[in-house]
Amino acid sequence: MAKKPSKSAPGKSAPGKAEKAAPRLSTQTDLSGNAVPEIAEALNGLVADSYALYTKTKNFHWHVSGPHFRDYHLLFDEQATEIFATIDELAERVRKLGAKTVHSIGEIARLQTIKDNDKDFVSPGDMLAELMEDNKKVIKRMRAAHDIADKHEDVATASILENFIDAAEKRNWFLFEASRTGTDSGH
Repeated sequence: MAKKPSKSAPGKSAPGKAEKAAPRLSTQTDLSGNAVPEIAEALNGLVADSYALYTKTKNFHWHVSGPHFRDYHLLFDEQATEIFATIDELAERVRKLGAKTVHSIGEIARLQTIKDNDKDFVSPGDMLAELMEDNKKVIKRMRAAHDIADKHEDVATASILENFIDAAEKRNWFLFEASRTGTDSGH
């Protein structure tokens, strides 16, 4: 006798049945059970924002024009490379803790706080200003994640974030200095 086909799609729960939460991955972490989801949520938000900031920085790298083209083109490329390198380390930290990290561009879009810039033209000065503001947002989010890591005595995550905060502050400093005009006074 033929088996009656299920009415739910493969991988989906039948109507009216609650989906089970994915079990926590088995890891060697000694962090408490509630530490892992809190830290993972904060880090996954940073993964999403880092992807968004990386993409925007590459966008500006590709589309910058004007008398400082070469300087800005190289600066944006260098910063994008640095931002991209943080993504893997953040995502792997989430996995080491026994949680799941982002799976798709759609998930990144849901988690990101950095706004996309799809304009056909952005002046170099506006690019610098926008990237400065976005780096500040990422720094603020990193500090918040650091506070969560500290609360749960997760020194490894805190240490990673301290290095990333320092690097983001350096990026912001370079963007600020590059944005100054010839009429700005020194210090």
